[in-house]
Amino acid sequence: MASLVEELVSVLEKEKKIYENLIGYAEQKTDILINGDVPGLEKLTSLEQLASDELIVQSNQQIQLLKDIATVLGKTQEKMTVTLLIGLLDSQPQVQTRLTTARDNLINAANKLQSLNEQNTVLIQQAIELNEFDLTLFKSLRQAPETANYDKSASNTGSLLGSSGFDATS
Repeated sequence: MASLVEELVSVLEKEKKIYENLIGYAEQKTDILINGDVPGLEKLTSLEQLASDELIVQSNQQIQLLKDIATVLGKTQEKMTVTLLIGLLDSQPQVQTRLTTARDNLINAANKLQSLNEQNTVLIQQAIELNEFDLTLFKSLRQAPETANYDKSASNTGSLLGSSGFDATS
């Protein structure tokens, strides 16, 4: 079982490294969003996808290791978690400490990434709102006001004032 726990610690450390890469990407994404660099965002998104795929592989390996450890300990597989395993390792304080440190580091990295992703979500939402405002402004600049012209039946004709090309500064 010691080798399974060591392998689990190794997987948790690999997951933490992937999260650290994703944190770096999220920090780069913040700069890219601020600068409006769409090609840079596309490249970064593909790198994030590759890291996410690798994270899924490591996560699946973690789940399998927890199932194997549960089987060795005679526990139910569905209820086995890293935290529960840490509690079961009271007789092995060194292993318990390594596993606790790996778990805590992984949780901290995941929380930091979540915070950065929330920040980037706000930036993206603000960029969308700014674009919508710009589009509305451009549309309104191209529209002329309706005139108060009426036909014989006293209905508004809906005529628009045109731009005459008159320039007051000439």
